[in-house]
Amino acid sequence: MDERLEKALDFSNYMLTLSNQKRLLAEKYQEELIHFYSGSQFTLTRELITFVSAMVSADQDEVVITDDNNIPCMITNLESFYEDIISAYTTASNDYYTAYDDLKKNRSVEKLVNYE
Repeated sequence: MDERLEKALDFSNYMLTLSNQKRLLAEKYQEELIHFYSGSQFTLTRELITFVSAMVSADQDEVVITDDNNIPCMITNLESFYEDIISAYTTASNDYYTAYDDLKKNRSVEKLVNYE
C-alpha cells in the first residue's frame, strides 16, 4: 500500500476514534449533571443554578421549581439544595475538563482506545 494512503487511513481512523471518545465524554458529563431531589429529576444548568442562587439571595427558604418532566417540586431547604447542585455541577465540570484534557494529549488510536 502506498505510504501516503496508509498515513491518510491512519489519520482518518484516529479522527474517527477521537470523535467517538469526545462524544462518550460529553455523554458521561451530561449524565453526571442529572440531580435527583425528592423524587424529581433536575438537569443542572447554569440557568437553574443562577435561579436558585437568586432565590437564596432573596432570603427564600423554599421555592417551587419545575423539574425535567415539567412536574412542580417544592424545594423545602433551598440553601442545602443550592449547595448540592453547585457541588455536583462543579465536580462534573472539573471531571469533564480533566478527562477532555487527558484525551487531547493522546496522539494515537491505541492510546485513545486504552483511555480510561
